[in-house]
Amino acid sequence: MAEPFFLTPVFHEKIWGGRRLATDFNYQLPDGKIGECWAISGHPHGPSQIANGRYQGQLLPDIYRDHPELFGNSHSPVFPLLTKILDAEASLSVQVHPDDEYAAEHEHEHELGKTECWYVISAEPGSYLTYGHSAKTRAQLKDLIDHQEWGQLFLKRPVKAGDFVYVPSGTIHALNKGIVVLETQQSSDTTYRLYDYDRVDATTGQKRALHLQQATDVITVPFEEPHLTPVVEHRGSSTITTLVAPPLSPYFTVYKWEVSGELSLTAQRPYTLVSVIKGQGQLTVDGDAYPLQKGDHFLLPADVTAWTLTGELTMIASTSTV
Repeated sequence: MAEPFFLTPVFHEKIWGGRRLATDFNYQLPDGKIGECWAISGHPHGPSQIANGRYQGQLLPDIYRDHPELFGNSHSPVFPLLTKILDAEASLSVQVHPDDEYAAEHEHEHELGKTECWYVISAEPGSYLTYGHSAKTRAQLKDLIDHQEWGQLFLKRPVKAGDFVYVPSGTIHALNKGIVVLETQQSSDTTYRLYDYDRVDATTGQKRALHLQQATDVITVPFEEPHLTPVVEHRGSSTITTLVAPPLSPYFTVYKWEVSGELSLTAQRPYTLVSVIKGQGQLTVDGDAYPLQKGDHFLLPADVTAWTLTGELTMIASTSTV
C-alpha cells in the first residue's frame, strides 16, 4: 500500500541556539540551547526515524539502503538531501562548505559537499545574513583572511520572513541573531569556520576550532550572488512557487506550496520531501487521510505518485536531482 513516511525530528544543541523550536513549533525539546531540528535526515549524525506505517521505528537511511525502489533506484550511495529548521538565537560562525570533489578528497568516505538554501520562516526587525565577500582575487582573499580584516571581507544581506536564499558550496555565509529558517541541503555535516566571535565552548572551555586553510581552499572567488528566478503557478486559490531548480541548483529543486482549500499534486521526481511551516490541514494518499500541522515533516516515496492537500497550509517541499 502506498503511504507517506512521517519522520521524527532529531534535535541538536548549538552554542548559538535557543528555545524557539519549542515555542514556535511545539516540539518537545531536550534541555539546552537547541539550534537545529534535523527534520528529514539520512545522515549518520542524526538519522530520522519513521513514525508511521509498515516501516515504523526504522531509520530512513536503512530504508533507503534496503528498499531502493522506493527512491527511484537512486545512484547516490547515501540519502542525498537533508532538511533542517535552524533557530539562530545568536549569530552562527561565519563559514563555508566544500563541494563534492573537495569533500571526497579531504573528508570521510561518502561525505558529500554542501550546497544549501534557506527559506526564512521568521526574522526579527533589522535581521541580516553574512553572505558573500568582497575579495576580487584569491591573493586578496588570503591577505584579508591572514590579517583578519573581517569587516572588510564579509558582506551583509538584510532578510525578512518569506525571503529565499540559495547558498552554493564555496559561499561565505552565516545566519545571524533573530532568524529562523528551513534549510534544504545536500546531506553533509562538513563546515569550515572562518570566524566565530572568539566564543568558548562550555564543555571544553576552549575557543571553537577554526578551519582557515580549508576555508581558503574552497571559497569561490570572486563572489557572485546567484540570480534566482522563482516561478509562480496559481491553482485555484492555492499557489505553487518553484524557488530554485536546475540548472542553477544541480542537487535539488525546492518548492513552496501555499494551500488554501484543496490542492492535488503529482510526483515530479521519484520521491518528495515535505515540511509544514504554517497552518494545519490534511494529506490524502491512496484514499487514506493523514492530519497535518505546523512542524510536521514527511517523505512521499516513489510508490506515491499523486496526493491531495486540504486546509490552510504553507509547506516547503524538495526533490533530489541525483
